[in-house]
Amino acid sequence: MKVVSPFGPKIGIIKIPKKIINQINKEFEKIIKNKNLSKKNDYSKKLVGQVKQEIELSKSFINKHLKKFINENINKFLKRALNKKSNKIKIKNLWVVKQLKNDYNPIHFHNGDLSGVGYLKIPKNLTKGNKKLKTNGTIDFIHGSKSFLSNSIYNHIPKVGDLILFPNYLMHTAYPFKKDGERRSFSFNLEVDKKVSNIFND
Repeated sequence: MKVVSPFGPKIGIIKIPKKIINQINKEFEKIIKNKNLSKKNDYSKKLVGQVKQEIELSKSFINKHLKKFINENINKFLKRALNKKSNKIKIKNLWVVKQLKNDYNPIHFHNGDLSGVGYLKIPKNLTKGNKKLKTNGTIDFIHGSKSFLSNSIYNHIPKVGDLILFPNYLMHTAYPFKKDGERRSFSFNLEVDKKVSNIFND
């Protein structure tokens, strides 16, 4: 795990095992191929994304395939960032985002204590564009305003298998891209022990 602190809030970057990527992709494709399941699991009305499709995954799927992996890595992140561990981790929600050409996610933040975004599919030449600054299809994390010796933006070019962990309040945005293909990711929010998240507890 890599932990970066580009402007204050710490961000954890880890790799997702291929087995988990395949399990999420398989479950997502099963849902979107079924009209009733797609309607039942549609999560778009609760989210701000201007994207093709957003599907919530079931608690049973999360508990069976993702809970252990997420919990272990949340505690690794907390250990590296705060030298603390959470005995209770509650995954509030987890959903998959299907983003196509020209789709985007406006600047927003999440609820809970910690959030994550993982990447499942990335089109070839995702960042290709006319400008030297390669932001097409990337994610920006934003905090504060730029000043001397202080950045306000942390940009990440997603690769399949990347998982980024960050505090829920950290604003972020996913840019549109100009290439054909699907940029598929999943996001989640979770809560940890209040003795860990409460900054006035020490």
